[in-house]
Amino acid sequence: MAAKLSVEWINPFIEATEEILETVAMISPKRGQLALKKDSTVEYDVSGIIGITGEAIGSIALSFPKKTAIKVVSNFTGEEVLGIDNDTADAIGELTNMIAGRAKKIFSDKGVKLKISVPNVVIGKNHTIASPKGTPTIVIPFTSDEGEFAIQVSLVPNPSEE
Repeated sequence: MAAKLSVEWINPFIEATEEILETVAMISPKRGQLALKKDSTVEYDVSGIIGITGEAIGSIALSFPKKTAIKVVSNFTGEEVLGIDNDTADAIGELTNMIAGRAKKIFSDKGVKLKISVPNVVIGKNHTIASPKGTPTIVIPFTSDEGEFAIQVSLVPNPSEE
């Protein structure tokens, strides 16, 4: 039986994504329709992934098509980026870290204690991000002038913390 993922577990990540990308990458993301993910394939080319533990367990992923990743990282670093390389991957990891850190603060303000891992970045068309069995994954798509992207939240209350 899959656990339920309530809006209280999703909204902090949406808020953090919008706030961080507006502030540090000068983009104005517009949220699309949330969807329950059916498989582990990611339709984009680059994903920053951070594990979450504490009162909830799971992960979040920030995923971009290559073209959007290049534009967002160019905005973030203030330098023109021409392709996906180690520096671009580091910047995607840092953006993911900033979003997770901001969401962690939002949760902390509500009395929910979370810990976040160091980001990992996966590059490649149709890569997969697997979630633990029974952990639902919600995909939140965004559009912006720089292109589309998405965050994926795969999170459930930690039974050992209840």
